[in-house]
Amino acid sequence: MLPLTSPLEMQFPPVVRFGDGTIKTLKDWVVQKGYKAPFVVADAANAQRLDLLGLDTFTCFSDVVPEPDIPNLKQAVAAAEGCDVVIGFGGGSAMDLAKLVAVLVSQDCVFEDISGPHRALPRKVGLAQLPTTAGTGSEVGTRALVTDPATLSKVATESVHMLADLAIIDPALTMTVPSRVTAATGVDAMAHCVEAFTSKRSHPIIDNYAMMGIELVGRYLKRAVDDGSDAEARTGLALAAFYGGVCLGPVNTTSGHAVSYPLGTRHKLAHGVANALIFPHTLAANAAVVPEKTAKVCHALGFEGGSNEAVLAGARAFCESLGLDMHLSAHGIPESDLAEMAKEAHAIRRLLDWNPVDLSVDDIEAIYRAAY
Repeated sequence: MLPLTSPLEMQFPPVVRFGDGTIKTLKDWVVQKGYKAPFVVADAANAQRLDLLGLDTFTCFSDVVPEPDIPNLKQAVAAAEGCDVVIGFGGGSAMDLAKLVAVLVSQDCVFEDISGPHRALPRKVGLAQLPTTAGTGSEVGTRALVTDPATLSKVATESVHMLADLAIIDPALTMTVPSRVTAATGVDAMAHCVEAFTSKRSHPIIDNYAMMGIELVGRYLKRAVDDGSDAEARTGLALAAFYGGVCLGPVNTTSGHAVSYPLGTRHKLAHGVANALIFPHTLAANAAVVPEKTAKVCHALGFEGGSNEAVLAGARAFCESLGLDMHLSAHGIPESDLAEMAKEAHAIRRLLDWNPVDLSVDDIEAIYRAAY
């Protein structure tokens, strides 16, 4: 953990609107900015409710796929030609693509020119983000991830130019999210907070956001899974996702996300489900090195930790209480892939180098086998 005296830079969209009904302010913002050709990036489900945006004219790319890859991004950029503002409307996949489209459209460059940290050119178009799930917190972040189909690895791009001009977090948009998706995205939001909280580069400022996010998930996630119409619970989770997004900027995730990535890139397992399957195991693997922080996480989620075994059992029970099957085998992951997946996960040094414990390839394979 970094001391309080360590420098820290935090970046937020200049305008964040939170609360029921805030989606109704999008049209006025578009008009006030003088935008004439909005381009919406949405997944198939949200493409069915574009009327909620209240826009008079726009075009839409509705072919966003789960775990989007570079070809999917190229399709979206081509479709966006001529727009003057990009609007991400959906979960993390739609919002990540929206960020990349916004920095690539009408530019003399391609994805390979901007991938990695701080290489993107200044945007020529506006960018607004409207999350419809309470999970990734991508609406307030500067990173986007797409899969390279040639290597089956996630390519991260980070730039202040991918920070939205406007983020509208309207919890009402999440009310119709199915219980299984609610559970998975909620665990993803919580994992962002937990991994930032226990990271080697955790910072007291971010720790406060992280703990608030974890506590909100502990208080509200099961309520929202059990009753999707629970407005208070939905709002609490939307706030937790926002806090998770704040944690990603200056700190980011560690082993939980690194180990879960191959489940998505290789087998198209939904990002939130993949995180849920791995979360108990990496929380337990790190517990001995960050015992006080682990104890706080466990308490916030409603169980007491202690030994690695107790942490693992408690975290797994928390996820199972949400209706998630916590076995890799139940999600179509072939056992024959585990060793190769461990090598792929171990290579994600941008995350694992900040994990409190140095996990070897064998350690990661053991996590997969314990979760199998």
